[in-house]
Amino acid sequence: MKKIDALFLEYGESHQNPTNKAIHWICVPLIFFSIVGLIASIPAGPLQNFTDGNPYANWATVLLILVIVYYVSLSIPLAIAMALFGLLCVVLCNVIVGLNIAPLWLICVIIFVAAWIGQFYGHKVEGKKPSFFKDLQFLMIGPAWLMHFIFKKLGIPY
Repeated sequence: MKKIDALFLEYGESHQNPTNKAIHWICVPLIFFSIVGLIASIPAGPLQNFTDGNPYANWATVLLILVIVYYVSLSIPLAIAMALFGLLCVVLCNVIVGLNIAPLWLICVIIFVAAWIGQFYGHKVEGKKPSFFKDLQFLMIGPAWLMHFIFKKLGIPY
């Protein structure tokens, strides 16, 4: 069994309840997005010397590169899909900044808190603790676990 399959199997053990699964389909992507937005909100500092005003050259992009390296170690097709989702998150962050409704960090804090409340409610319904309490690695597995269902539905091997 591939390492990624073993991780998905273990992660899936605490995600059997249909309500918890449905909540995860909403909250996990929102948490991923909010973290990207919060990190993108950190002033570029030394990155500014290389960015020439590029809105995509920020700390979130740097972190996403490292995240994708982790995903590549598990599955190249899933890593590509997660890279595309990460890019979508960065683009949405720039759209939110352009709308100038509120600071990106504030919007992302609200999303982050609301999504985690949803996650913990889902696990209360499930009757099991979130997987990351056992191993922090599962914070990274959650988004890929959802992506693998999309791959299965489309018949794409991962």
